[in-house]
Order: sequence, then C-alpha cells, then structure tokens
Amino acid sequence: MARQKEVFNAVEWKIRVADGSSETLVPEAGLASRLWLGVKNMIGGLVLKVWRFLEKAWDLGVDDPRKVIHCLKVGIALTVVSLFYYTRPLYEGVGGNSMWAIMTVVVVFENTVGATIAKCLNRVFGTLLAGFLALGVHWIASQSGEKLEPLIAGASLFLLASAATFSRFIPTFKARFDYGALIFILTFSLVTVSGYRVDKLFNMAHQRISTIVIGTSLCILVSMLIRPIWAGKDLYNLIIRNMDKLANSIDGTFAIICWILGYTFFRTLQYGGLTDCEEEAQKVFLGYKCVLNTKATEESMANFARWEPAHGHFNFRHPWKQYLKVGAAVRRCAYCIEALNACINSENQASEFIKKLLGNTCLRVSSNSSSVVKELAKIIKTMKKSSTIDLLVEEMNAAVKELKDDLKSLSLSEAGTSENKRTEKISSKPAAAIPLMGMISMVSFASFQIEIASRIESIVEAVEELANLAEFEHPEKNKQNQANIKVAANEQNDEETKV
Repeated sequence: MARQKEVFNAVEWKIRVADGSSETLVPEAGLASRLWLGVKNMIGGLVLKVWRFLEKAWDLGVDDPRKVIHCLKVGIALTVVSLFYYTRPLYEGVGGNSMWAIMTVVVVFENTVGATIAKCLNRVFGTLLAGFLALGVHWIASQSGEKLEPLIAGASLFLLASAATFSRFIPTFKARFDYGALIFILTFSLVTVSGYRVDKLFNMAHQRISTIVIGTSLCILVSMLIRPIWAGKDLYNLIIRNMDKLANSIDGTFAIICWILGYTFFRTLQYGGLTDCEEEAQKVFLGYKCVLNTKATEESMANFARWEPAHGHFNFRHPWKQYLKVGAAVRRCAYCIEALNACINSENQASEFIKKLLGNTCLRVSSNSSSVVKELAKIIKTMKKSSTIDLLVEEMNAAVKELKDDLKSLSLSEAGTSENKRTEKISSKPAAAIPLMGMISMVSFASFQIEIASRIESIVEAVEELANLAEFEHPEKNKQNQANIKVAANEQNDEETKV
C-alpha cells in the first residue's frame, strides 16, 4: 500500500500542445506550505519596514544632531528626578506626591530653552495661583456650613473655570499664557473638588507645589547647562537663511533675463531643453518657496525667545518682535517672485525689439536688488550697520527709474505703431494680437521687477529699525576702535624697543 502511494505521488501529469510540445503540470502546494510562505513573507515585510524606519531615524539624527541631544537631556532629567521616588530620604521629604515631579518633567521639557522656561513658569504660576484661590474658596466654604459648602465650591469652580477658558481665546493672552491657563483650570478643579473630602488639604497642596517646583527647576537647569538650544538663535538663523534664499531667487531672475537676451525664452525654464547649468539655476530660483511657509515658525520662535535670558550677542530685552517684521517683509517680496514665476511660465514670446529694449535694464534692476538683499543679510549676520547700504539702494532706485522710462517709451512706440497700422489698414486683428500678447508677458515681467524692488525697500526699513533697536555696532565706530588698538599696539612696541 505504501509503495502504491509513493508511485502515485511520483506520477507527473503532462499535456500535449497543438504544436507537438508537452508541458508538465505542477500540483498546487498544500495548505501548510502556503501558510508558511505567507508567514515568511509577512515577517520579511515587517523586518524591511523596521529597517527602513531605522534608516530614516538615523538620517534624521545625522541631519540635526540637536534632536538626539534633546532626547538625552530628557533622559537625564527623568533619571535625576526619579531619585525622589527611589531614595527613601527624598521620598519621605516630599511625600507620596513625588510622582508629580516626574509628570512635570515629561510635560514641560521642550526642545528649546525658551519653550522650556515658558512652560515651566506657566505651570508654576498657574499652579500657585490656582492653589491659593482654591484654598481661599475652601476656607470660605468650610466656614459657611455643610449645606452651603458644596454650593460655594461648585459656583466658584464654574465661574473661575469659565473665565480661565475664555481667556484662552484672547490672542495676546493665548500666545504666552495658554498653557498656564490650562494648568490653572486643572489645579483649581482638582484642589476644589478633592478639598471637599480631604481633611489635610493644605499639606497635599504644599507637597504638590513643592514637587512641581522641583521638576520645573530641574528642567530649566538641564536645558540651559547641557548643550542649550536657544529659540532666539534659531529665529536669527532662520531670518538670515530666508534672506539668502530670497537673494538667490533674485539672482535666478538675473539668469532668466540672460536667457531672454539670448536664444531662449521664458518657457524653456519649465518645458525641457535645459542644460545642467540651467537646471541648477532653476533650483536656485525656486528657493523662495521655502520662505513662504515660515510665518508660524517665526512667530513661535519669537514668542519663546522673549522668555530666554541673555545669551551670546542677544541681551535679555533683545527686539525679537522686529525679526517678525523683517520676516514679513521678506515674505511679501517672495510672494511677488511667486507672481513673477507665473509670468515665466507664459507661452507667449516677445519680439526681439522688446527684449533688447527692456532686457538690459531688467538685468540692472535684478542685479542691484540682489546686492541690496545680500547686504541686508550681512548686516543681520554680523550685527553691524553697513556704510554701503544707502549707495546700493540708490543704485537700485536709479535702475528702477530707468526701467520705468523704458516702459514709457515702449508704450509710446507701440501706440505710434498701432496708429500707423490703423491708418494704412495693412494688418488684421489676429495678426496684431500676436505681438501684443508677447509684449504683455515681457512688460509684466518688467513690472514685477519694479514691484520687487519697491518691496525690498520695506525690508531695508525693517532691518534699519532692527539695527537701531538692537544697537548694532556702527562701522565708523568699529574702524575707530581698530585704529585705536593699532595705535596702542604700535606705542607698546616702541616702548619695548626703547627698553
């Protein structure tokens, strides 16, 4: 019987095809083998996903090591604060509420020093204010009798919680004290409700406030002493990067105008035929897109920077709000470049006459505009006022005035040409539409160049106001100090030679 089974299992079934060849039919795999294959594929896919996740995490840590440092700082803070729970003398000193210190570290520790200080102070003052009010309400309610006590506690909870919740809708309050209002509502509710059943309410409130102070103090110390990450410095660097990208985009328009004066036109930038150099210029030109979506980040950084102590070149009352004005002016200019990009994508071609008339002047406007933005970025980067910014702005305005004059002369020449064609009745309406559409594209391009220059002037005003408020060093004063140092050094050398 077993032999028959082996023979049966060894049988191969074949079919003969019409051309005379034969094919072997392989029997389907069993249920167990199919299940094993499915499990193996699932495990392989899971391992592959985990590996890809680890690769992304590694790349994230390599790109910004500060994220890894922040994770280590959180681990250090939690390890230190957990000693209040593991060590008996410390545990007996703060009571059974030492877990609140651990919860505080988990909740308030943020990536930047400013954000950590803001949340710590909001938590401490929100807890203190709510605790004192809750104790006062509890004392008044306890003195009013058993019947009125729950009514007074419930009414106070309703009024104060409603008022604190409404304050979170006020924009100026929400920007800086939203977390404090949330902690106030939470603490007041817990203390008021638990005070109705707990006898030693004051001891409980004292222990919780003590543990919260311990947790917040530890977070501030770790955040400031171990590789601090300053929100103000991040905002400062972000504004400089945005201005550099804006200047590079304006340089990109310079390259576009060069192509216009050559043998290509706007749409070659988007529709193929690009060399490697032109593709690189396209990437540089589109750098302005990164500037358009930084408003929320700038506002958040400026809010946290106001909580930070003096560090580096920034004093305690550094005008962080002015950086928001500079960023807004940079974005307005970037939006104008976005409109210019739509003009670049136009399919209508201008005549050679219009290109030669406006191209060279557009080159000057673009070059001078880029020089102004680069000089403004240099002012913020070095924190020193520039002695050449006024000259660069004058050159930009002179180029803009020349471009406006060219546009006026173009409008007069086109008007004269149209009048001649109308009197001679040579051209038809469709024939006149082609050069007109081409002229519209080129004139729009030139008009956006003028608008970009005008918006750059608003950036100049914002940066000059920042330089005055932050008391940037004047270049003449810097040169005088360097001259005094050289004179003192020469005098010292002369004295040494005499000796």
